[in-house]
Amino acid sequence: TVDVGTPPTGYSYEEWKTVEVHFHGFADLPSESVESPEFICVGHKWRLSLIPGGQDFSDPGMVNIYIKLSSDEDIDLMYVFTVKDSDGKEVAHYMDKDVYELDDDSFPPSFAKRSKIMDVLAEGTLIVEVRMKLDDVTSTPVLFIPENPLCKNILQKFMDEDSADVLFLVGSENEGGRGARKKAKTTLASFHAHHLILQDGAPTLAELCKSAKQLSPVRITDVKPDVFRHMLYYIYGGKVTDEELKANALHIMDAADQYGVVNLKLEAEACYARSITLTVDNMLDILLYADAKNCAFLKEIVVDFMVENGKDILGKVSFENVPSSMMTDILTAVTRGKDTNGDHSDVSDYNTMRVGTLRKKLHEKGLDIDGSREAMIALLKENS
Repeated sequence: TVDVGTPPTGYSYEEWKTVEVHFHGFADLPSESVESPEFICVGHKWRLSLIPGGQDFSDPGMVNIYIKLSSDEDIDLMYVFTVKDSDGKEVAHYMDKDVYELDDDSFPPSFAKRSKIMDVLAEGTLIVEVRMKLDDVTSTPVLFIPENPLCKNILQKFMDEDSADVLFLVGSENEGGRGARKKAKTTLASFHAHHLILQDGAPTLAELCKSAKQLSPVRITDVKPDVFRHMLYYIYGGKVTDEELKANALHIMDAADQYGVVNLKLEAEACYARSITLTVDNMLDILLYADAKNCAFLKEIVVDFMVENGKDILGKVSFENVPSSMMTDILTAVTRGKDTNGDHSDVSDYNTMRVGTLRKKLHEKGLDIDGSREAMIALLKENS
């Protein structure tokens, strides 16, 4: 190899792969691009294109050469184009480095003068020597490190009978026909679980089977089997689909609240709040339900509706059965409505803070986010 100038440090041509591309009848080739057949070099497919008349941006009388990647992947490449005379001396030389994608190309502004190339044709053929070398970044083996499999492994234990140490029998027995003393037979659904997983995911559920012997059945009569399955799947790290959550929001909320699956309860609460349309006729039932289940977000939405639609509600709805403790929620909504600044996230004023903000602050402190507004505010003040 005859180098024109001093090659950069580290450019040892022994590591490079070389391909010769012959353009026959160069003098008669059209001035626009002429493309070679596909060839393989450094383990990838390429095409070499020659523009005898040069690009529009090239100097007059110049010839352009460029390469295109045909393989469907990214390549970090160093390459050299060389044309030699009959004595093996380089008369045209171009070196560059680029990142190639499928059908990507690189345009050296001016490869060589056409007159110089015409002088070194071998019986009318232009021979272009193409050297290629993968850059060190891509020549290093690509690392693939999968994510921590713990969550996946736990989910795979869902309903795994072989490793389970808890068995739930879910379903209720309904009374028989009129005057019948005998209970109608029902099919109970079996759910295998692991006490260790239930301890954190559903502490109340775990307590039920704490004293039970291994695989001694634990009866669950107040939750439907399909709802229990959704809840148990969630405890193991699964996701309840939006469709299932919307279709069973109240039942899931009830079960999650009863057995201490807090996050699922809040997801169901949010889903139910988005799906309902509050009216003067249904708002009181929803308000009482939210209060009974400590669904602070749902209660906040209903109270906001009451404050905004007070004129339509007065005289049409009786509040005799509403607990007196709700006066605080109503007063909070009224006070918040009079705040023209609209900023209720001041850390020093928990009393008018939105439920979502209170829950976020509790979560950031690692505290329990389930409970009424009053309970959440008291817990924040206690830990401030």
